[in-house]
Amino acid sequence: MKKITSILMVAVLMFALVVGTGCAKTSDNMIGVAMPTKSLQRWNQDGANMKEKLEAAGYDVVLEYADNKVEQQVSQIENMITKGCKVIVIASIDGTALKGVLEQAAKEDIKIIAYDRLITDSENVDYYATFDNYLVGQIQGEYIVKALDLKNQAGPFNMEVFGGSPDDNNAYFFNGGAMDTLKPFIEEGKLVINSGQVEMEQIAIQGWKPEGAQERMDNLLTANYADKNVDVVLSPNDSLAQGIVASLKAAGYGSGSKPYPILTGQDCDTTNVKMLIAGEQSMSIFKDTRTLADQVVEMVKAIVEGKEVPVNDTETYDNGVKVVPSFLCEPVFADKDNYKAILIDSGYYTEDQIK
Repeated sequence: MKKITSILMVAVLMFALVVGTGCAKTSDNMIGVAMPTKSLQRWNQDGANMKEKLEAAGYDVVLEYADNKVEQQVSQIENMITKGCKVIVIASIDGTALKGVLEQAAKEDIKIIAYDRLITDSENVDYYATFDNYLVGQIQGEYIVKALDLKNQAGPFNMEVFGGSPDDNNAYFFNGGAMDTLKPFIEEGKLVINSGQVEMEQIAIQGWKPEGAQERMDNLLTANYADKNVDVVLSPNDSLAQGIVASLKAAGYGSGSKPYPILTGQDCDTTNVKMLIAGEQSMSIFKDTRTLADQVVEMVKAIVEGKEVPVNDTETYDNGVKVVPSFLCEPVFADKDNYKAILIDSGYYTEDQIK
């Protein structure tokens, strides 16, 4: 009898083991968050804010960073699928490279929220949460218009234009918003782009790398500004602005005869806030990641609970296969005059962090 009982117990344990190692069952409590890299301050903040907010809402969070390697991000998302995440929030490295893994997620009825960067060429993108990226560019353009008083000044002012990474769909929205705003002044001859480079294939910096921006700025200054100064540089984000400032410093800018040009940015990284205070960079778009994280949590809750997911745009973001329902948060800008109110008083940074 004891022998029979032992055999039955072994059988039960083996059955449990087989079941346990089979396909993972989707968990309503587990959420995946896939971030592109830790090499930029903003993604560290985005990931940390998302994890904190989701855990406070009662979810288990699988947070991964992919070192800017597409294959690593795909592998991480596959792991989230295997673990049984109910929803996966993805800030993609390459918005065109996730079609296959998103098909796997769809088969498991896992919903996908594209975070800040639109995922393209896939029908399996359920929602998009971001800031109004066209508005980001508009604000940058409007800042330049106001800073140079272009509506009243004849100029001409010398300007150069930088673009973001060509595999990031946002880069095109940033550029479009800024250039649409500045186009009338370019056509009037108030803004002169001496290099003639305005197309994305000419101005884009792969991977948003500071060193890429520095190298391109070096080349622009050598080829076009031996006997004149550049007055404006349109930079879509802070990492590029860092490289641009390094190039300008090396070329002698920051002195009385060669003042720093008007220089835009985005993300309000601590390094760049210090550059704002020092007068090396003029402004930076502030996208409060706490606001975006809060919105993503609301979207996740609605998905998990089977409720209507909050969106405020169903027309703008066509990923090549479908128009992805989106929620757009509104950005603002910080400069040397308002950074304390925007960044310090709001609790986003402490004074010590930007000293």
